[in-house]
Amino acid sequence: MYYISRLHLRFAFKLAFAIVLALWVGFHFELETPRWAVLTSVLVAAGPAFAAGGEPYSGAIRYRGMLRIVGTFIGCFAALFIITTLIRAPVVMLLVCCIWAGFCTWISSLVKVENSYAWGLAGYTTLIIIVTIQANPLVAPQFAVERCSEIVIGIVCAIIADLIFSPRSIKKEIDRQLDSLLVDHYRLMQLCIAHGDKEQVDKAWASLVQRTTVIEGMRDNLKIESARWGRANRRLKALNAVSLALITQACETFLIQNTRPEFVTPEFRELFETPVETAADVHQQLKVIRKVVSFAGEKYTPVTIRSWVNEATRYLVLKRGVISNTRINAIEEEILTQEVVVKVQSAEGHHAMINFWRTAISCLLGCLFWLATGWTSGSGAMVMIAVVTSLAMRLPNPRMVALDFLYGMLVALPLGGLYFLVIIPATQQSMVLLSISLALLAFFIGIEVQKRRLGSMGALAGTINVIVLDNPMTFHFNTFLDGALGQIIGCFVALMVILIIRDNSKARTGRTLLNQIVSAAVSALTTNKARRKENHLPALYQQLFLLLNMFPGDIPRYRLALTLIIAHQRLRDAPIPVNDDLSAFHRQLRKTADKVTSASSDDKKQRYFKQLLEELDIYQEKLRIWEAPLQVTEPVRRLAEVLHKYQHAFITA
Repeated sequence: MYYISRLHLRFAFKLAFAIVLALWVGFHFELETPRWAVLTSVLVAAGPAFAAGGEPYSGAIRYRGMLRIVGTFIGCFAALFIITTLIRAPVVMLLVCCIWAGFCTWISSLVKVENSYAWGLAGYTTLIIIVTIQANPLVAPQFAVERCSEIVIGIVCAIIADLIFSPRSIKKEIDRQLDSLLVDHYRLMQLCIAHGDKEQVDKAWASLVQRTTVIEGMRDNLKIESARWGRANRRLKALNAVSLALITQACETFLIQNTRPEFVTPEFRELFETPVETAADVHQQLKVIRKVVSFAGEKYTPVTIRSWVNEATRYLVLKRGVISNTRINAIEEEILTQEVVVKVQSAEGHHAMINFWRTAISCLLGCLFWLATGWTSGSGAMVMIAVVTSLAMRLPNPRMVALDFLYGMLVALPLGGLYFLVIIPATQQSMVLLSISLALLAFFIGIEVQKRRLGSMGALAGTINVIVLDNPMTFHFNTFLDGALGQIIGCFVALMVILIIRDNSKARTGRTLLNQIVSAAVSALTTNKARRKENHLPALYQQLFLLLNMFPGDIPRYRLALTLIIAHQRLRDAPIPVNDDLSAFHRQLRKTADKVTSASSDDKKQRYFKQLLEELDIYQEKLRIWEAPLQVTEPVRRLAEVLHKYQHAFITA
């Protein structure tokens, strides 16, 4: 059944209003090409809805608008620099522009996903300006200013429409998710203490990792929604690390029992058997557990259970603060400033380089096609190639994005023809009728965009682009047909380049991620107080989440990564003896682990990895000599065994 909810209708009205407002403002200020303002409002408003599969939360449209402004200004400055430097060599200028578009795609593949849009936009904005002013380079500054002005107008119209049509706040959803997440954390600990079915535990922790990542994404939305959520945002950032620590402690409890079944005493097994349904139930249970832990003392309480209870208590304190959004008290401030969170290092260098070549080569092919044929709309095809490759490469499935654009442009040919030949000529004498006709187009396609219908986003943008909303409006069928065919050919060429230049970086990226996790685990071997305060968990779990997305269903790989993360966390808290001999060897271990991660070939990687294994064996002997306690020797031995057993996965998998 084709279901349309109230939220679907509200966003459809919002999109229609944004388009109409941009149209009216464009014609009121007598912009030469109001189409850019209208098209910008479409992309800024509809893009987040297509990505979210529904009406985006408050702040998403504003954030996308800000990224578009930043990307446009970067692209305009780059275009002016290239033009003033290479104006006497037009072919070289186009070549440099293609390389710039590839460079922007390379950068967008390495930065955070939510910020990649700005760099992708900067690449094809430069190309649009340079291609457009080929006939008269002297108008480049004027064209750049006009383009920036039209885009800013479109963005402002989209934001106004978002504010008028009551944007959804994500705060209530965050509050609900935090309560639900606490219950699931407790249930995971119950499974791990009971040492139940391994498959069930795998499913539970993988789900918790994904949900914790989702809440972290919600925090980004809340941050840009309003300044009044600043305190809640700080707490949520710390909650992310606490949630990951809870997962780690629970899984370590399960892992230790594989070799030491007596690790969890019958008293604690019985204590965690009580079922829970709500966050209030968990709160009550934690009160009881804290009393038992306090009575039993540190000696008779398993270290992972004690750590888990401490993290769960922090979770409750921070959760209460997020929900109330009250002033941060002294206890919360201590939790918030307790650790330094280490940022994740990108493991997608090879993937980014492939994206660079895909964009640069496809743009060069577009240039050759344009220069060889002399076709008027060859420039349009070239621009469309840059748009598709720049926006598609950062997403998990570039081929489907290119197909979406291609299907959309095929739909835009007859739909745009209907508007260009029939509807707009019949309504051009009345601004009201013209607005109604475009609003209906936006309304119905806006519903399809929220359903994530293949081709819907491309059809809306392509139709707006080919109906040529210029001032004054002209109706030359050849211009329309050339523009529509140029769009289709550009999307087709981009799709062919994506299919021909295969992305073979998946295995290498997966191996790099595992090696980075190994390096982080080894880096925990330190007695430096500042280094021990560094919290690598958010970065490590971000890498684990990327593995989950890249290799769905590969449970052994996830178990391996999780085992390394557990080893890192345990070694970070382990009472390592403090002396110069061990400190010097810690530096040597970290240096070797970094060499494994940065090795440029499999031979070098294999040599450094074997060196790391040998050094870990020597380190275990040093720990025995210096009489290190079991809390140190056990996780080190476990780490060495894992690296020995799965060394093939770290070197050649």
